[in-house]
Amino acid sequence: MNIYLQTLKRDLRVAIRNPSSVLNPLLFFVISVSLFPLAISPEATTLSQIAAGIIWVASMLAVLLSLNALFHHDFENGVLEQMVISHHSLPLLILSKITAHWILTGIPIILLSPLLGLFLFLDSGGIKVLMLTLFLATPSLSLIGAIGASLIVGIKNSGMLLSLLILPLYIPILIFASSAVSQAQFGLEITGQLYFLATILVVSLMATPFVSALALKISLE
Repeated sequence: MNIYLQTLKRDLRVAIRNPSSVLNPLLFFVISVSLFPLAISPEATTLSQIAAGIIWVASMLAVLLSLNALFHHDFENGVLEQMVISHHSLPLLILSKITAHWILTGIPIILLSPLLGLFLFLDSGGIKVLMLTLFLATPSLSLIGAIGASLIVGIKNSGMLLSLLILPLYIPILIFASSAVSQAQFGLEITGQLYFLATILVVSLMATPFVSALALKISLE
């Protein structure tokens, strides 16, 4: 666990020294959401009905935009190779890096979502459920994305390939998360959607560190 915390602190320090890698996806998130009323309709009724989908699509794309940096820096300076051949648990090290990614990307998205929800005329009940779905599912976005990032590490200009690998896996999360918010706005039951998102999180948390570790070993051979 000590190496987990050391790796987590190191990744957070690296991100602080290079703030653009953190700020760019968040700026993309805010700008994307802000443009939708201009493209669709400024009417409150229309925007409130599609607010959850807008924020969730923008969240997914922002996370996707940040995934290239998950292993890229460590690959370029040789740290990733040292992690693979070290005596420390590679899945634990990967989980630490994913945690840092979620802290730097997922948590800011969760904190920004109420303001963007108000901007899109989402009611207070919808905003609460939106934050809950983001809290449950943004870790899954980072975990699932880490598998794709580990498969393409070392490949130049791999953004499009990463999108093709990961976006189909994000679709169930998008469907159930936006559905939960929409149903909450009408006072309907959302337990099923939340259970589904929680199940994805648990499965991703259990499987991703080991799958990513195997993918990194194959990619670095």
